[in-house]
Amino acid sequence: MNGGTVRAASQTKIAHDGKGRESTASRDRRDSRWDEHRRNRREELVEATLAAVAKHGPGVGMDEIAAEAGTSKTVVYRHFADRAELYVAVCNRVAAQLLPKLRAAIEHTSSSPREMVAAAIDTYLAFIEADPGLYRFVVDQHVLDRPSSDPLDSLSSLVGEQAAAAISVALHQSGHDPAAAGPWGHGVVGLVRSAADWWLRAERPMLRGELAAHLTHLAWTGLSAIGTTPEEEK
Repeated sequence: MNGGTVRAASQTKIAHDGKGRESTASRDRRDSRWDEHRRNRREELVEATLAAVAKHGPGVGMDEIAAEAGTSKTVVYRHFADRAELYVAVCNRVAAQLLPKLRAAIEHTSSSPREMVAAAIDTYLAFIEADPGLYRFVVDQHVLDRPSSDPLDSLSSLVGEQAAAAISVALHQSGHDPAAAGPWGHGVVGLVRSAADWWLRAERPMLRGELAAHLTHLAWTGLSAIGTTPEEEK
């Protein structure tokens, strides 16, 4: 092989290597675009699920969800492994909407601890009153096959942590031991969630404001308020 041939072969190899690197970069860009497409498509399917719940109620099936998305169940399952995974995505969307509202209610109210509790309770009740079908879709055990790691439990924990943090600040400010903040914060969440479930099942037998006032009173004074006069509570 003469020098010219060697140089030509070398140049050809370099060109092929260059093309190989360009091809890899192109594949990376294509993969990145597909990742973005998949994320966007998943978000669209979550939106379709929310719309289907609003239209058909909390017992909506996958056929209705697929129809709302203008596609088939096969395509839905291409983006979500099963119904439980779609349920997780919906719960995450609910958490992303609810938690900022609770933080704002707690942070933007007065420094009165009782008013902070009242604002958080009313915000939670207002959120579920605005879309009771979605709330039922999220909390009802029979609606979807729930995953072993239930995001609803995680949501309750996050809300409980938010309440505990607010209570801890109030205890510090009043010179009390903040050790009670954890059980009190999570306990209030359990109290409100259980009462909210009853309120919706009973088709809202009282106004939201009345329920919020009752729950705030119970959370604030405890059951010791039963059997005492209003003057004794002051």
